[in-house]
Amino acid sequence: MIRLFFSLLFVATFFAYPLHAAAEKPPNFIVIFVDDLGYADLGCFGSPDIKTPRLDALAKEGMRFTHFYAQPICGPSRTALMTGSHPLRVAEKGNVKQLHPVVHSGEITIAEVLKTKGYATGCFGKWDMAGHSQMAFTPDLMPNDQGFDYFFGTPSSNDQFVNLYRNKELLEKHADMADLTKRYTDEAIAFIEQNQEKPFFAYVPYTMVHTRLDASKDFKGKSPRGLYGDTVEEIDFSCGRILDTLKTLNLAENTYFLFTSDNGPWLSKNKNHLDGKLPSDHGGSAGELRSGKVSTWEGGVRVPTILWAPNRVPADVECNQIAATIDLLPTFANLAGAEVPTDRTLDGVDISHLFAGKFEEADENRVFRYYFINTLQAVRQGKWKLHLPRPAKPEWLGNFAVNRHIAREDWIEMKEPYLVNLEDDPGEIRSVAAEHPEVVAKLLELAEEARRDIGDFDRVGENMRFFDPMETRPEKPPFTGLVRKSNHRKGKK
Repeated sequence: MIRLFFSLLFVATFFAYPLHAAAEKPPNFIVIFVDDLGYADLGCFGSPDIKTPRLDALAKEGMRFTHFYAQPICGPSRTALMTGSHPLRVAEKGNVKQLHPVVHSGEITIAEVLKTKGYATGCFGKWDMAGHSQMAFTPDLMPNDQGFDYFFGTPSSNDQFVNLYRNKELLEKHADMADLTKRYTDEAIAFIEQNQEKPFFAYVPYTMVHTRLDASKDFKGKSPRGLYGDTVEEIDFSCGRILDTLKTLNLAENTYFLFTSDNGPWLSKNKNHLDGKLPSDHGGSAGELRSGKVSTWEGGVRVPTILWAPNRVPADVECNQIAATIDLLPTFANLAGAEVPTDRTLDGVDISHLFAGKFEEADENRVFRYYFINTLQAVRQGKWKLHLPRPAKPEWLGNFAVNRHIAREDWIEMKEPYLVNLEDDPGEIRSVAAEHPEVVAKLLELAEEARRDIGDFDRVGENMRFFDPMETRPEKPPFTGLVRKSNHRKGKK
């Protein structure tokens, strides 16, 4: 009888162990990071003519974030996501600050954090953190040296052409852009299949829908929204392929799948800098939000975001709390059981409670800072957003003193603080500063705290990072590449 008891106990323990081990396996993470997708460019975010059935279904099965923030432009947005920090804070090679950060090797990325817990890490698409160029970039700051086991993609934007790399090897010069979305997806799926037995992080920063636009033959010419719509619909299909792979491999219930964009729509690619509506428009739409890419109006930085994880994320819910790409590093670290860096200040916070639908645990006093290149332009707390005073042509912005990416009425002098109630006025049409002086005063204090901590165009923040040796800490951010070119020829006035 005793022997039978211990035999049964052994069997129970033997079979229980794998179940316990499986339950303890850290979750997988997939981040889809689309380039220049506007807030209203998905069906589930209000697009009337771009068909996104797979992402719409994903939103029904998961969570739609309606106040999720990125940065105003490509390189800074990727830097914020990878480091959990506002780009102005992040250390760069040579102790300089650039429009598109050349992120120092001493910075710690999401991939490096997750690798401490045994994760396989792969990047598939546009990097843009080692130099904003297809040719002039720093090779030892590409993904394989910043925490990724595997890289298939391109150094930067596809403004003219794309060179494809596999890890550090130049695979193909001037690759066919029509096939990029499909090829990135193929590689991401292969990576998932190869690493299904271990936890993995797949980062998929698609080249599209940044111009120059192109789509494969199965999608080109199909959308009523023109080529722009074609590219978005192919990304939707590709996300569906990745999701199908997760389900086939029985990985869905242990995977967080997050879809978002790096900034708002590229309005200069649309007729009259308006929201993209015409088949000939090569930029997207921010819907009711004001302006687009390369601005700190809501249309420039609030991005469409969907989170899906069966039995982990509640279905068919909407999160209206402030969240951002800077939150992904501390959140993924917590969910994976990893430690966040403690030797530096991060801007992101752990939002795993939001992932679980515990919105009542959200910090109602959370502050979000809107940085434009080297300048703090606005701050938000709760429903209140305050645009800070600034001249019409800030000389410290160099080439961007005149911003030709957005409509003229959206690049204006701010003589006084401009206060917006985003609940009542998501289009930021009217300032209510005069009616709420106490709110203005509070937000100005929060702006000063950000300037003191992170920095501003005229100040190096106390926790701004410089990792290379220097004789003295600079007083102002040492920006390069923002000097306006003079129209005067040498020897003439």
